[in-house]
Amino acid sequence: MMKKEIRKKSAAPFYAVAAVFVIWGFFLPLYLPLHFILLFIIAAAAYTVFSRLFPGTVTIVELDAPPVRTGDEKLDELMARGAVTVREMREICAAVSDAELSAKIGELARITDLIFRDLAEDAEDYRAVRRFSELYLPTVMKLLRTYRDFARGGGEGENVTETMSRISGALDSITASFRRQHDALFQNQALDIETDITVLENLLKSEKLQ
Repeated sequence: MMKKEIRKKSAAPFYAVAAVFVIWGFFLPLYLPLHFILLFIIAAAAYTVFSRLFPGTVTIVELDAPPVRTGDEKLDELMARGAVTVREMREICAAVSDAELSAKIGELARITDLIFRDLAEDAEDYRAVRRFSELYLPTVMKLLRTYRDFARGGGEGENVTETMSRISGALDSITASFRRQHDALFQNQALDIETDITVLENLLKSEKLQ
């Protein structure tokens, strides 16, 4: 999987330069060429110092791998649907500010991608992957979208905060379930995911999300 670094510069150096100009304008003279030279030297120094103190952030995002084509229409269609879901997971991952939760969603997206790409290696897994896609993924995506939407709204309110906390806590068991699904496909074993689906549906009902 290809990865890309997204660097976001901190605004602190620019604020420092602005502060230098404001302070100089209020308290120091600014009518000789020397004054301007000193001002720009100090502003440049402030920018350099604050750039080192506040270097900004670096976010590592996974890029979508090129689509795999098998030549089988139904396999390719299912894999294409899976790619759309994985892409949305990664978009939610990038939108979530909580670093720990973002990492969980990123791992969930990685495993989901592996599950769908398994079809290119073993067409006999079609029924199991389609069942996983139709019965399990919609519930998981509804939880992820709910968390994203609540986070966008500021996550205010006791009920909203509690729901977000429960969704975050459920991601560990969801990820473990996804790993079991992938392992079962790899070992050509059938996997009963009914219990996992029931747990997720109960969570949705308890939070009045269904």
